[in-house]
Amino acid sequence: MMSTPAILHKPTFKSLLFSPFKLNQAKPISFHRFPASKSDFFSSKNKALSKNMTELVRMSAFRSGNGSDSEESTGLFQQEAVIDGLNEFQSGLLADGLEATLNRLSKWLVAALFGAVILWRHDAEAMWAVLGSIVNSILSVILKRIFNQERPDSTLRSDPGMPSSHGQSIFFTVVFAILSVVEWLGVNGFSLILGALILAFGTYLTWLRVSQGLHTISQVAAGAAVGFIFSIFWFWSWDAFVLKAFISSLSVRIIVIMAAAASCMGFLVYVIRYWFRDE
Repeated sequence: MMSTPAILHKPTFKSLLFSPFKLNQAKPISFHRFPASKSDFFSSKNKALSKNMTELVRMSAFRSGNGSDSEESTGLFQQEAVIDGLNEFQSGLLADGLEATLNRLSKWLVAALFGAVILWRHDAEAMWAVLGSIVNSILSVILKRIFNQERPDSTLRSDPGMPSSHGQSIFFTVVFAILSVVEWLGVNGFSLILGALILAFGTYLTWLRVSQGLHTISQVAAGAAVGFIFSIFWFWSWDAFVLKAFISSLSVRIIVIMAAAASCMGFLVYVIRYWFRDE
């Protein structure tokens, strides 16, 4: 009597990838019973995704039977820890909201952009830009006290909102970055595209102040306009007469260098005292 040969079926990548989803398929969702909120919906999706990813990792570790059991267990725990960390990050991002998270990080992003341009240029005009950023911030405080206009939601922030200090600082940095790109590359297609991207980036970060209820449109527009105009004036003054005085006078060089160094130290202290405390 002939024995039937055993047929070994080698699973394909597609079958391995989608098998956990078929085994653990959730019940159909009724169109009459939606989750109570977006956060509940995303939470359930994240839990299902975490479960499926964990099962995939376990199957992968089980199939790789060449190593010892201890090595497999260690690798499994490490991969599960990575998955848990990603799930915690996704949960925190969904809980706060993407725009709220970007708004909270906007000051760090703008400071990083400004610092990167300063370090890239590392010239006398970069030190002049540092001084300009401090003067621009002082001007914002003075204008806020003059106008003394409330924010749209005084429960979020109690200080005056006209003009937006974030918008003013962002557009001062945007103009400085665009002028630096033009000086570096000249006026061509690439520099225009890069300048447009920088402008769009700054505009979006400024708009977040409105979407989060921290400023009105007029407050943000005023801050952006003041920052833009002041930045143009500040760098025009460098080319018009400050550069000539910087080259010809030792005292002017000492004043600019010492003032820029003091401004950097003062900003660092401010970041440590207030920004890290807010975080």
